[in-house]
Amino acid sequence: MLQKDTLQLILANALAAAGQQITIADGATLAVLPEAVKLNNLEPYQPGRNRFRGALTTHSITDFTKYVSAHTSETQRPAGFVDQDQMSATIIFNLGNDEVPGHGDDSATLTLKQTAAYAGLLAILGRGLSQQALAEWLEDWMPHLVASSGDDSIGMPAAINAVRRMSIKASSQRDSVVGDFAASRSAMDEIEARSLDTLPTTFVFTTAPFDGLSAASITLRLSVITGRDEPLLKLRWVGEEAQREEFAKEFKDVLEQQVGGLVPLTIGTFNLGK
Repeated sequence: MLQKDTLQLILANALAAAGQQITIADGATLAVLPEAVKLNNLEPYQPGRNRFRGALTTHSITDFTKYVSAHTSETQRPAGFVDQDQMSATIIFNLGNDEVPGHGDDSATLTLKQTAAYAGLLAILGRGLSQQALAEWLEDWMPHLVASSGDDSIGMPAAINAVRRMSIKASSQRDSVVGDFAASRSAMDEIEARSLDTLPTTFVFTTAPFDGLSAASITLRLSVITGRDEPLLKLRWVGEEAQREEFAKEFKDVLEQQVGGLVPLTIGTFNLGK
């Protein structure tokens, strides 16, 4: 008489050997296997892989274009997705389509890298800086800057000197009114920051924002915050949102020129369904 455990083992081995499969109409193929059976992938022991798959990541538009060009074929059925918010693009070479879906595990991703000058600008935008800190930043990036006060242009050495030579002027005014039945008093303190030289009101910072994009002129408005012994200075990007949108549009245009003829591009991000 065979024991129960022995019978279950014989049944499990028989099912595994038979390799029974169930095919669902217009769906997946399922295999009937005992719970204890473990599937092993033998691909690592083969001379080559079953199919090519990988993920390239780069900051270079040139290298991205070369890779996509060399890696694209009609049988691959590639598709591209452009994330303009992150200034990145992903090409999936084996995505397939509704009729012939692919595994979607062979891709190339491009993420534009900020130039050093653009990163240096973003690091100080909106921050309250001391005279010394702003003057040193202006000196560091002087080749990228043009200064003006109103409609008048100012040389950068003079503009930096004006920032260094700022002074605080405080004045007070007190009013007193006395009547038969009432009396009122008011006080007003005024603090003004002035420079011994002509203080610039606007800077234009010119640089390519990302590697691979053209140079852009970014207008910066200088504001002075008083109310303390030492003034704080801030630079504000005039029309920031609109100009960032222009950067994103140019990124899409560059991609269309470089790989648009090889891969259809779609604005947005994509995740494979499970």
